[in-house]
Amino acid sequence: MTHFQSAAILGAGSLGTALAKLLAPKLSCVRFVSIDPRCAEGINRDHRNPKYLSDIELPAHIEATTDHREVLGMPLIIFAVPTVGIRSEADKLAALGLPKEAALLSCAKGIERHTGERMSQILRDVFPENPIGILTGPNHAEEIARDLVTCAVVASENPLLASRLQELFTLPHFRAYTSDDVAGVEIGGAVKNVYAIAAGMAHGLGLGDNAVAALVTRALAEMTRLGVALGGRPETFAGLSGVGDLIVTCFSEHSRNHRVGLALGTGKSLEEAVASLGMVAEGVPNTLSIHDAARAAGVRTPIIDAVYSILYQNRPAALAMRDLLERDPRPENE
Repeated sequence: MTHFQSAAILGAGSLGTALAKLLAPKLSCVRFVSIDPRCAEGINRDHRNPKYLSDIELPAHIEATTDHREVLGMPLIIFAVPTVGIRSEADKLAALGLPKEAALLSCAKGIERHTGERMSQILRDVFPENPIGILTGPNHAEEIARDLVTCAVVASENPLLASRLQELFTLPHFRAYTSDDVAGVEIGGAVKNVYAIAAGMAHGLGLGDNAVAALVTRALAEMTRLGVALGGRPETFAGLSGVGDLIVTCFSEHSRNHRVGLALGTGKSLEEAVASLGMVAEGVPNTLSIHDAARAAGVRTPIIDAVYSILYQNRPAALAMRDLLERDPRPENE
């Protein structure tokens, strides 16, 4: 496996745009595949994404297309689409005959509904032979695009791919660590979105900093319990893809899931909260799949259950939060 000289990015949203700018100094060509012809046209003409992070200027060797055939020769394919789009994007490339040598990198954080599969498992279903990696951690696109200091985790069962990706994603303001616990880093990245909704609701309800700190701490315990049951290692959840991503998503102004929870906590309906966001908040659909996964694994997840009841059973946020406090007392390490 050679050093990467070029890459394709599937998805021209905020994250895809930020990653293109981040990697531009390392690559001779970065090519977006966008479903929106206006985005592709704007990137090619103005060197800016007209819809996402539009104030960020993109180098001239970043280009865009709407045709998946134009990325088939790229050595690295980065999936920067929402979780619900991973399988369909993979199927498109498979139908076009993507070479088995192409490395695949998923940046999506979630679990597929009905199958319960993580993103790397979906890619492995479609591409049995291609090397597959995961990029995750406390990585808000808005800050990556502005060259603010960021750390991430690159996970892969292929140590050579992990090393190559770590090299690619190491810049003066971006530091990448490696992990072979693919299940753990993916579960942490998926589950933290649900907890960010809960933290947003707690803020919206005015419960105070003490309550939010307690909620996030117990969320970490719950994440670890569920993550280990689903195949991750305990120490992974104490790292960037676990507690690191949990902290930033539960407290950052850039967190879409926190903003959805905040809207719910101040009395808006789920439809109003999502509509006001104008972008995908992965925690909303992923609450369904993660709740299903927890039930199938037989793991106790009171915080996930509370968010599920608010989003999909019309339980008022204030009552769901009260229920969390009224549960039977137990030792902290359980």
